[in-house]
Parts: sequence; structure tokens; C-alpha cells
Amino acid sequence: MDIVFSLGQTALELGLFSSLTVLALFLSYSMLNVCDLSTDGCFTLGAAVSAVVAISGHPFLSLVAAMLAGVASGFITALLQTKMGVDSLLAGIVVNTGLYSVNIAVMGNSSLLNLNKTQTIFTKLKDALTGSAFAEQYKLIIALAAVAMVVLFLSLFLRTRLGLAIRATGNNPDMVRSSSIDPAFTTIVGLCIANAFTGLSGALLAQSQKSVNIDIGSGMVTVALASLLIGNAFAGRGTVPVRAVGAVCGAILFRVVYTIALRFYMPAFMLKLVSSCIVILAISGPYLRDRYPELARRIKHRKVTVND
Repeated sequence: MDIVFSLGQTALELGLFSSLTVLALFLSYSMLNVCDLSTDGCFTLGAAVSAVVAISGHPFLSLVAAMLAGVASGFITALLQTKMGVDSLLAGIVVNTGLYSVNIAVMGNSSLLNLNKTQTIFTKLKDALTGSAFAEQYKLIIALAAVAMVVLFLSLFLRTRLGLAIRATGNNPDMVRSSSIDPAFTTIVGLCIANAFTGLSGALLAQSQKSVNIDIGSGMVTVALASLLIGNAFAGRGTVPVRAVGAVCGAILFRVVYTIALRFYMPAFMLKLVSSCIVILAISGPYLRDRYPELARRIKHRKVTVND
């Protein structure tokens, strides 16, 4: 029972950490209608910048630095799309490729940083909670607080004039342009905010596991997209707060599936295939569900025709 509880808590913590990246895609993909493929590199950038700043003795400032690094990454990606005529998918790929070299440079020409002897926000909260009933839940508390603030921010921001303009840009850029709103500006703002969340996600994961390697963000865009689609299956037609919470639940559910797969001793190299299968099911599930009645009618009609 203790093992199940421990695995469940770990899955919940990882799900909450990755849900910040899912919320980033919720803003860029669902609201702005831009598929940002720089997510992997931006996640690693946030982790690397956070680790370097924390090692220098500033654990709280490290989170701000990670978010600012994410803003810079989002700005470059948006600039390529809006001002330099680069396709959105290609812009994300180009930035993601370039960030690999940037991340190595940030980490001091190393592919690994160790935070075992570094003060982080997790170690500080752990020390503050020593002897209390929540001493073992310090990671969960930070993860919940970060996710709650981001969900609250999105719920309020997307109701503002600028937030509504970002949503309108994703739905109909021509209408936004005719309303004297520059869609390039809303795209830049949207991607900067989204990538700030991605950078924060990387920073929290790095500090929680006390290390950063150059591949820490590998596959994050697939994980986040799968989690977002799972969340949309449950809350895809609700209000912004409901959809944001649904995205968080999708991230947690995805991590639970991961945990179950590992519990059944699935080889680690197979987890990428699991991610791909979940994405396929999440995308094709609603389509097949809508098509099933029509297919059933066709099959029934053919059986009647054959019998006649």
C-alpha cells in the first residue's frame, strides 16, 4: 500500500510539473492556434538557467530567470513567424535546434549540472516544514501553488482586452486585423507568455530532481500535446478555467499511465512509443467516436443488402 501511495504521489508531482508546459500549449495551441515546436528546447533552457542561477546562490530569483529565458525564446519564435515570414512549424524547429547549443553554453559547456548541494526552493520549503505534518509533501505543495497561480492568471488574463484579442487571433486573424489590432503583436505576446510557463516548468522539474541534463526536455512537446488532448476530451467545450483545469488533469492522467507502464516493468526506451500511442488515441478517439454511428449504419445496410 505504501508503494502504491508513493508511486501515486510521484505521478501527481510530475504531472503537476509538466502541466505548466501543457498550460503553455493550451495558450499557444488552443487559444492562439500556433503549434510551437520549440517546447523541448525552451523547457531545457528554463531548467538550465534556473540551475545556474540557483547554484550562484539565488534559488527564488532562479524561477524568475527561467521565465524570462522562456520569454526570450518565445519572442524569437514569434518574431520569425510574424516579421520574417518563416512558417510557424519551421520557426519552432529552427529555434529548438538553436537552443541546443544555447543550453550547452548556459550550462558552462557541460551536458549535466548537479544540484545536490545547492539551495533550491524545494530545500528551503523542506527545511521550513521540518517536523510538521506536511514535511514529506513539500514538492507537492510547490507544484500545486505554481499550477494554481498559472491557472488563475490564464483565467483572468484571457478575459482582458488583450487576452480576448489573442483568442480572436487564433480564431480569425483577418477579423482581428480589420478591428485595428495587429495579429503579429498578439502572437508575440501569446508565445512569450506561453514559453514563460514552459521555462518555469523546466525550472521546477530540475530543482525537484536536483539535476539538469541536456536531454531533460526531450519529448516534452509530445507529452504536453497528449496531455492537452486528453484534457480536451473531458473539458474541451467548457469555459477557460474549466479547460485549463482539464489540461492539468490530462497531464496528471498521462503521468499515471506512465507510472503504470513502469510498474509493469516496461523498458524505458518503450515510453516514447507509449507517448506516441496516447497522442494517436487522443487525436483519433473523438473522430472515430463521431464516425462510429455512420460506420455502424453502413455495415448494417451491407448486411441487409447481402441477405436480400
